[in-house]
Amino acid sequence: MTDYLGSYATLGLLLLAAVLFFVTAFSANRLLRPGRPADPWGKRAGYECGIDPVGGDWAQMQIRYYVYAYLYVLFAVEAVFLFPWALVFARPGFGATTVVEMAVFVAVVALGILYAWRKNVLRWA
Repeated sequence: MTDYLGSYATLGLLLLAAVLFFVTAFSANRLLRPGRPADPWGKRAGYECGIDPVGGDWAQMQIRYYVYAYLYVLFAVEAVFLFPWALVFARPGFGATTVVEMAVFVAVVALGILYAWRKNVLRWA
């Protein structure tokens, strides 16, 4: 029982330290900041680089960039699943089960690629 409550005591001390750090940081910020911050001319302008903005703020982005980024993330996640699978596959007793599970996973991903290809999503131009 002592070990069980000891873990809560550790968690409580960590939370107390976090709260103390938070309060100390914000108190130091309040004490050290200037009383009347400077407000020079043009400080609140949209661009502070000295060049006036030209044109509107509307810029249209093509959806294909997001689709390619999504497909990249999809295949990166697939690669993350393939590496642990390769390690488990080498252990005795996991042969047929892991092959079937990975075949189902790769088939689902392949169907997604086939669907994207048939819808001409993968065409750049």
